[in-house]
Amino acid sequence: DRTNGPQSRLSDDEWSRLITDGGDLNRNWKERLDNIAVYLQYLKNKNVEVMFRPLHEMNQDAFWWGGRSGSQGTRRLYQITHDYLTKTKGLTNLIWVWNLIDLAGFSDELVSSYNPGDSYWDVVTLDIYKGGFDPWKYEVMVRASNGKPIGIGECSVLPSVEILTNQPKWSFFMSWSEETFINTGHGTNTNGDIEAVYNSDKVLTLDEMKTVLG
Repeated sequence: DRTNGPQSRLSDDEWSRLITDGGDLNRNWKERLDNIAVYLQYLKNKNVEVMFRPLHEMNQDAFWWGGRSGSQGTRRLYQITHDYLTKTKGLTNLIWVWNLIDLAGFSDELVSSYNPGDSYWDVVTLDIYKGGFDPWKYEVMVRASNGKPIGIGECSVLPSVEILTNQPKWSFFMSWSEETFINTGHGTNTNGDIEAVYNSDKVLTLDEMKTVLG
């Protein structure tokens, strides 16, 4: 829905009202956060920690929240979201995931312009679609992480065993649903590819976690 949904757009004036404390759109945003905080609080009460990835693909201007670099851009809304849920709502069970996508122009400079600040996130992830798992993208992410975990937030083609061997700091990857099994223009995975990576010693699957974690 490009009129009212995630792929709609905000004017500069609307954006300013969104990130200005007390503004009408700022209040609207916090009311939406109130709605999800109920469920996050329920999980907190059950001692469940949540990997929380708000405002995903920050540098992707296809979404109303994305494509605004700089201190008053998308990263400012991320900071507002973080502070409201942690300080106002008291949610301490969130593992904050800062997320980018490998669009044209992806670089150290671009990543820096979207960084909310080290105190605002626990894990940084990259959605990898364009051109695959190039080593230079990995190096950009390692530098951006400042020693924190990095992950592959989304992909269609799975990283191979060779890639995970050569890029060992990826802590996890998430294949995008049906794109695991169909070619959407980025490539495809054979059954052999899928079996090879999940059965390799580079990947820990759910059934193995109990043995490892005890």
